[in-house]
Amino acid sequence: MKITNWMLAGLASVLSVTAVAGAQAGAGGAGQTAPATQTTPAAPPLQIHSLDPSSHPDPFPPVNPKFFTATTPTVDTVNNFLKALWGFDQNRIWRVEAIQTTKAPGVSKVVVFVSEKTANAKVQTTAFFVTPDGHYAIADSSGVIPFGATPFAETRKLLQDHADGASRGAASKDLMLVEFADLQCPHCKDAQTAMDQLAKDFPNARIVFQSFPLTELHPYAFKAAAYGYCIEKQKNDAFFPYAAAVFDQQAALTPETGDATLKAAVTKAGLDPAAIDACAATQPIKDQVNASIKLASDAGVDQTPMLSVNGHLLPLTQIPYEMLKNIVAYQAMLDGVSSGASPAATTTSKPPSLMK
Repeated sequence: MKITNWMLAGLASVLSVTAVAGAQAGAGGAGQTAPATQTTPAAPPLQIHSLDPSSHPDPFPPVNPKFFTATTPTVDTVNNFLKALWGFDQNRIWRVEAIQTTKAPGVSKVVVFVSEKTANAKVQTTAFFVTPDGHYAIADSSGVIPFGATPFAETRKLLQDHADGASRGAASKDLMLVEFADLQCPHCKDAQTAMDQLAKDFPNARIVFQSFPLTELHPYAFKAAAYGYCIEKQKNDAFFPYAAAVFDQQAALTPETGDATLKAAVTKAGLDPAAIDACAATQPIKDQVNASIKLASDAGVDQTPMLSVNGHLLPLTQIPYEMLKNIVAYQAMLDGVSSGASPAATTTSKPPSLMK
């Protein structure tokens, strides 16, 4: 999953406003399009010249009822969905401009105009399709993502029930940060600084390291994960120094030195490497690693490292830390749980939007 694959879920997959204008021009009849020979001159992007309500109270075009030809989803559902995705960004504003029927039975197209509170910010658009059951949205390269007023609730419950990796932080599962990672993955190694900082900034969070070994890419990832589960069973807290030692020596996870590297990491964690090695070879532990891989797939994880913030999946190394911190604080607020963060790290105000 590339950065563009989560823009709808986190940053807005924006297109030129003129592209939506063209789509709306043919929206009076579901699925109508202009002949291929027709071209429409590109209009300049709309801009906010001022947010002073006495002069320019509204940066968006007025809503036209003719562009709302579908009965589902409702505007309220779309707005709640967008609040869950975008509300962490206090500078973002948006308006639902169209919910249209399509040629595909029951599939609706949603068009949203997006801008910022900054003067002279461009008005851009994002468009996505909602499946007939109302459970999923599809947006170009973003693929299929959960849709609804609470789009992350199902994944949150799944991980509360089944995430079984080593944990640190709070015992409560009210705020769960589940890191799906591979001990042989270089990007996962890079992500540990952010994970350590999240543990400091959000003392009420339960942070779980959930193994997701990418075995086709990393031949020692499965065995490293198996060692990890065996260590966790003996002593949960020993897992994290073990993982740190493996990350530090990733380059040595080779056929010649891989076994010795894992055993050395176990020793650094204060446990017996021979006992852990014997445990890792057992079928129950292998089954547990495979179950963790399946859990990642069931949750919609397709890369490492991926962080679930109460079910909201985020590509961990592709997001600036301050933004990541804002998302965690905002998600905790949406779910009505205390993050334990200092006031400076907590997002409490309502997200700005122009929802008509």
